[in-house]
Amino acid sequence: MPRLVRCSLIQAGSVPTQGLSLDEIKQAMIEKHLGYIGQAADAGARIVCLQELFNGPYFCAEQQTRWYDFTEQVPGGPTTRRMQDVARRHQIALVVPVYEREQEGLYYNTAAVLGPDGAYLGKYRKTHIPHVAPGFWEKFYFRPGNLGYPVFDLGFARIGVYICYDRHFPEGARALGLNGAEIVFNPSATVAGLSEHLWKLEQPAHAVANGYFIAAINRVGVEAPWNIGEFYGSSYFCDPRGRIITQASRDKDEVLTADLDLDLIGEVRKTWQFFRDRRPDMYDALVKA
Repeated sequence: MPRLVRCSLIQAGSVPTQGLSLDEIKQAMIEKHLGYIGQAADAGARIVCLQELFNGPYFCAEQQTRWYDFTEQVPGGPTTRRMQDVARRHQIALVVPVYEREQEGLYYNTAAVLGPDGAYLGKYRKTHIPHVAPGFWEKFYFRPGNLGYPVFDLGFARIGVYICYDRHFPEGARALGLNGAEIVFNPSATVAGLSEHLWKLEQPAHAVANGYFIAAINRVGVEAPWNIGEFYGSSYFCDPRGRIITQASRDKDEVLTADLDLDLIGEVRKTWQFFRDRRPDMYDALVKA
């Protein structure tokens, strides 16, 4: 019997934010996603991943301290607690990206990982933080992650998380593979332009180099009032051979679901012995530069 794991990715546009309080924005986005999570569960998904900063707009398009009040504890914050109830009710594992407050003034771009029984399994903090004009002012909001590259054992699959800009850095992608990840989820918020060419290039390369599945998510639409560009969706699943299995549309909310045959990982790694043939004894200069 093949070791199949059905997974879903949810890409969605932001709700209109003009005139709403931060709490109203957060609640509206959560309510919007609850329906999509239900659709994924009804389709038989065992793991569901939400997009980067799923419970709000991509507020990094501006530099305003008001968004610091969008932070919450992970675990223990209201979004994580609510999603634990959702995971338990649907008996699905959830990857939940939110704006985390460790303490006042220490904020992270974080994804909580929840088991199908609603248990909090841990979190990943985005490691590489961009600060790019125009409209990606992330160093204003996030401290670089400091938890390394954890892998979470769901019992039926071992998963890792890499968030958006992280995907440009092969070192963490390799670390996730060496740590035992079978599926790496990459929740993102990226707009059309130079990024779009790399979207289908870098992550299939990570899948091949490390012999695991990639699940890449991007939000959709143009978010007012910032209008920094079109979030082009195109979420996809990629197998360990670098083949895109299925891909979502560019311009609409969508629940993308696929069956991932984890037995393929062993088959690929027996052919391409990249982990065996590594030379870590020759790589010191990479971390001393």
